[in-house]
Amino acid sequence: MKTGVAALVAGIVGGIGVLCFLLSFATDYWLLASDDCGGYVQLEVPAGVNTSMAGQVNGTEAEVVTAVPALPPVTLHHEGFFWRCWFKGDPSLHVVWAVLFTNQPAPKFCIHGYLFPLPIAVGPVPHPDYDATAVFRGFWTMLIILAVTASVTGGFLLVCAVPFSSDKLYKAGGAFLMTAACLFLALVGLFVLWKEVAADVGKYILQERGETCPNAHLEAHYGWSFMVAAAGIPLVLLSGLLFYFIGRHIQRRK
Repeated sequence: MKTGVAALVAGIVGGIGVLCFLLSFATDYWLLASDDCGGYVQLEVPAGVNTSMAGQVNGTEAEVVTAVPALPPVTLHHEGFFWRCWFKGDPSLHVVWAVLFTNQPAPKFCIHGYLFPLPIAVGPVPHPDYDATAVFRGFWTMLIILAVTASVTGGFLLVCAVPFSSDKLYKAGGAFLMTAACLFLALVGLFVLWKEVAADVGKYILQERGETCPNAHLEAHYGWSFMVAAAGIPLVLLSGLLFYFIGRHIQRRK
C-alpha cells in the first residue's frame, strides 16, 4: 500500500516535471530582450512636390521638414532552441509581458535557432564576433536533446513498470529521470554562464544593427521557458529518486 502511494506521488510529480521539460524545449522564450534601435526619421520634402504638409510662404513654395515615425521605437526579441524571433512592440509594456503570444503584433520575423544560444551569423561562419562562445554551439544542441530524450525514456519505462511491478524497470526509469534532471541543470547553468559571463548579449541581440545604433538601450531577461525548465529540475529529480528507491524496495521484498 505504501509503495503504491509513493509511486502515485512520484508519478504525479514526475509527470509535471517532464511536462515542464517538454514545454521549455518546445517553446522559444528562453531569452527575452528589447532594444530601442529605431525611432524617427527626418524626411525632407523638396520644393515643388505636392504634399498635404507643403504650403506657400509669400507666394513661393517652401520646403517642409517633418518627423515621420519610421517604426515603433522598441524591437522585442524572444528565442529558444527552434526559433529566434523579433517584432516591433509597445514600449509601454515590460518585455516579459510584451512577448506573450497574445501581445505579438504582425509582422513578426523568425529564423531557425538550432544553434542557440549562438547567433545566426550573417556572413562568415563562425561569426568573427562570437568565436569566444563557440563552445556553446555543440553543448546546447547535445544537452537539450539528450535531456528531453532521457526524460521521455524514463517516463515510458515507468509506465511499463507499474502493471508488472518490475524493480528493474522502476530503477531504470528513476535513473533516466535523474539523468534528465542533471542534464537540464547543466543546460540551465550553461545558459546562465553564457548570458552573464561568456557572451556580449547586447552585441548578440543587435548584431549588424549595432553598427548603426552604438548607443542603443537594451534589456535582456530570462524568459518563461527558462523559468519552466528550472522549475522542472527539482520535480524530476525528486520523482527519479522516489522511483529508484521504490525499485530497490520491491527488489528486497522478492
